[in-house]
Amino acid sequence: MKLIIVTLLVFLVIGITVLNSGAYNMAATDKHWAITEDIIEWVRDSSIKAHAEKVVVPSLDDPALIPRGAEHYLDMCAGCHSQPGQEPTELALGLYPQAPVFHLREQITNQEAIPERAKAYFWVIKNGLKMTGMPAWGLSHQDDDIWAMTAFVLAMHGMTAEQYQLLVNSNTDQHNENNGHHHGNGDHHGNGDHHH
Repeated sequence: MKLIIVTLLVFLVIGITVLNSGAYNMAATDKHWAITEDIIEWVRDSSIKAHAEKVVVPSLDDPALIPRGAEHYLDMCAGCHSQPGQEPTELALGLYPQAPVFHLREQITNQEAIPERAKAYFWVIKNGLKMTGMPAWGLSHQDDDIWAMTAFVLAMHGMTAEQYQLLVNSNTDQHNENNGHHHGNGDHHGNGDHHH
């Protein structure tokens, strides 16, 4: 038993010495080992599942949710998660781990799977993810905005460039008419905005 404890202490001291020397490369261009990625994904997915379990999914059938979510997505998410029909941005290319590209995911055909996926998307959008670049939008957005983003991200699975542009263009036209909520450069919010 004593030998095991001494061995573990020796490995601990060696590990701390190596890490303290700067030998471990923290650059985003230096990828993790495959086993490290597998462990991180397992921990992340388990954490999301456990914390999202308590989320209560409201009705996502309101036709206004997806266009509203599309506006938020264009302003806040597209730079990292990309848009259908467009090349990834420089920001997206420089992220490690890479942000998921939702329009490349298969459309969800099993209706029973949607609530679980919605819970996970909502929880991640609201709380963010450590060491990924994913911000916690719940610090600056109310739940109804986050549910709109959730509904849109769900709808993005398999979305074509034409479908996406139709949503974005109709939203831009409506925004210009109403002078409503807009993030854009400088995070401008129109008069009478009650989203935050």
